[in-house]
This record gives sequence, C-alpha cells and structure tokens, in this order.
Amino acid sequence: MFINDFDPVAFNIFSLEIRWYSLSYIFGVIFGWFYCKKKLIENERYQNMFDDYIFYLIIGVIIGGRLGYVIIYNLIYYLNNPFEILMIWQGGMSFHGAVIGIIIATYFFSLNKKVNIFYFLDLVCLSAPIGIFFGRISNYINSELYGRETDVLWSVKFVLIDNLKRHPSQIYEAIFEGIILFIILNYLVSRVDKKEGYISSLFLIFYSFFRFIIEFTREPDAHIGLLLFNLSIGQLISIFVFFIGILLWKTKKNV
Repeated sequence: MFINDFDPVAFNIFSLEIRWYSLSYIFGVIFGWFYCKKKLIENERYQNMFDDYIFYLIIGVIIGGRLGYVIIYNLIYYLNNPFEILMIWQGGMSFHGAVIGIIIATYFFSLNKKVNIFYFLDLVCLSAPIGIFFGRISNYINSELYGRETDVLWSVKFVLIDNLKRHPSQIYEAIFEGIILFIILNYLVSRVDKKEGYISSLFLIFYSFFRFIIEFTREPDAHIGLLLFNLSIGQLISIFVFFIGILLWKTKKNV
C-alpha cells in the first residue's frame, strides 16, 4: 500500500497559489505544441497556421471542459451558484466537454482558414495523450477522481479523503489514456496512409475503450452514483463516443 499526502499546491508566488492542476494544463499545451511543430507538421504553411490554432484550442478546452462539467456532472448545483461556473481554479473539468469545445473551436478556425477540419483534429488526437497524462497525474496529486476500495498490493490511501485503501485509478488512466494511447496512435499514423480523420476515429475508439474499463476501478461521483446497468456516467458517455468513433472509422478507413 502507498500513502498519498501530496499538497495540491505546487508553490506560491507571494499570495498566489500555483496548483499542480494548472501546471498540468500548461505543460500539456506546451509539450503538445512542441511535438506537433517538431515531429508531425512538415508543411511550413501549416506550421505557421498551427501557432494561431493553439489560441482556438485553448479556448475550446477551457470553455468546453468547464461547461461540460457543469452540464453533465453538477447542473443543479451550478444553477443555484452560477458565479462559481467561472471559478475553474477550484477544479471541475469534463474531458468529453473539452472534446466538444475543441471540435467547435477547430470548426470555426478551419472554416476561417479554408482547410480540412480533420487535419487539425488529427494533430490534436496525436498529441492529446500528452496532456491527458499530465492531467491524470495532477488528479492523483490532488486526491481527486480516486478509485474504489481495494486490497491490491499497489492500493493507495488518500489521506486527504479517508483511511481506505483505494485503486490509484488516476494512474491507470495516465498509463492507458496517456502513454499507451500515445504509442498506439503515433505508431499507426506512421504505418498507414489514410484519409484525414482516420486518426481522430481511432482516438475516440481507443480512449473510450480504456476509459470504460478503467471506470470500473474509479469511485463514481457521490452526488450521481451508478446509473443504467450499474455503469457510471463516464462509462455511459464512453459507450456513446465509442460508437461515434466506429462510425467515423468506417468512413475514413479507406483511402
């Protein structure tokens, strides 16, 4: 068993608290940006365009992620406390909401630049596991999105939560949705020559599969609990997104 007693605050600058959660977003964007520019984009025009795209991407992640959390996970609370919707530094972001935000932001950017939307979405999918990895590590440090009770040897006691031994579900997600997903997608993109959007479809499929399985070890949100067929809301959304990925894959698998 391991003990998690990490401080969610990385350091202080005068009276300003810099949290690991914020740093995970910053490092995710920086490393993803660097990876796309140095490894994935060969055309100079698209490299310059990608610099402008990053602004749209960040806005899409923040607005989509926050509104997704508000609407999907805690709508009643935020309807009663609307000003807290803006308090993103307190946590509360939805991955699936961020995906929708990215798609909308990318649509308007691509429309403005007159390029295929899937060119940029594929780049996001190839680099997104980097940000997911940092995000899940910060979830672990923050003692949030923790796992269900277990007696496995690698169980973790989150002392900020309780004295129970739990699955480190955040680490599972960092490994599978971060490292392994990154390896799979970047291996496949080097081996196949498919239509733009093919990698995006595989991202949706693999991410949803990993998320669905790992959610069995993750403690469901206390105010929501388990829903249809004793599945969490994250699992139900993952099923829906998985089939969207399948439909997209079927349209993009052939050159």
